[in-house]
Amino acid sequence: MGVTADRAGAAGFVTAVLRPWTPADAGALRAAVAADPDLVRQTGGAELSTDAAAAEHIARHLAPRGPRSYAFAVVLDGRAVGNVGIGAVDDVHATAWMSYWLAAEARGRGLAAAALAGASGWAVRELGTFRLELGHRVNNPASCRVATRAGYPAEGVERAKLRYGDERFDVETHARLATDPAPAVVGLPVR
Repeated sequence: MGVTADRAGAAGFVTAVLRPWTPADAGALRAAVAADPDLVRQTGGAELSTDAAAAEHIARHLAPRGPRSYAFAVVLDGRAVGNVGIGAVDDVHATAWMSYWLAAEARGRGLAAAALAGASGWAVRELGTFRLELGHRVNNPASCRVATRAGYPAEGVERAKLRYGDERFDVETHARLATDPAPAVVGLPVR
């Protein structure tokens, strides 16, 4: 596959890629969080109400690359609409933890699964990971569908693993091994 993944969308021709975050993505990050308060959890509870605050968040949490953490902006037609993270990279055991989110406007088109599949392939090729893991709240069936479509079968439930405010959530874990069959979804290319 080349540097872009092209798909026909409702609005016509769409180009989607994964690439490093830049300060120029601050407005898109701020807008995504402002439109969906649930994304505040995905960004660690950061206050991102200004472009300056979003740019600082990008510089501190999304722009750093390696050796234990990587973040890729999910870019649709030149605009950052989400993130795929690769964290807790462990060279001894060849494992890593995957995370992902999309802005509300970009959901429902298979973009998250394609982004996760692309970042997963990159992690296996470039970092030498063998086992990639992720988890989602059990009350988030959309995230479960993303994981499954990207080739991550469910492995079990961790009870009361996450706490947001006063509420605790069970988390379903999924994993993908380098030796698993390729997922049916085509992964987005990483620039």
